[in-house]
Amino acid sequence: MNDKKCVIVVDESLPLGIIANTAAILGITLGVKLPGTVGADVRDGCGNIHSGIIEFPVPILKASSETLGKLRLSLYGKEYADVTAVDFTDVAQSCKTYDEFIDKIGLAEELRYFGIAVCGAKKKVNRLTGNLPLLR
Repeated sequence: MNDKKCVIVVDESLPLGIIANTAAILGITLGVKLPGTVGADVRDGCGNIHSGIIEFPVPILKASSETLGKLRLSLYGKEYADVTAVDFTDVAQSCKTYDEFIDKIGLAEELRYFGIAVCGAKKKVNRLTGNLPLLR
């Protein structure tokens, strides 16, 4: 994984709770898309077991809604076909069930991206997100 990089980019204008929810959902979904990135369970000094965590950092960056839309559009291009991308949108946030999400996303022609997780070759991820600041 040394030649790979993962980042999560969130819409900086969202309320803190929605940002946290977006990052959590993107992280869970990214974990499913990238099996083998979570280390083995570990034991602390008292003998208690802790679940393994991802084996590399995943910085959370911030961007405008417009920048997120452009980023997602770029990720649909052939150049980035080998990059794993997971997005979370206004449509997804508004749904109470997955069936509702399926129905609504199928009709959506315009989406507002709340966040995007990107994982792939460092050079490609840096080309896409290297100019974005950390969320603080």
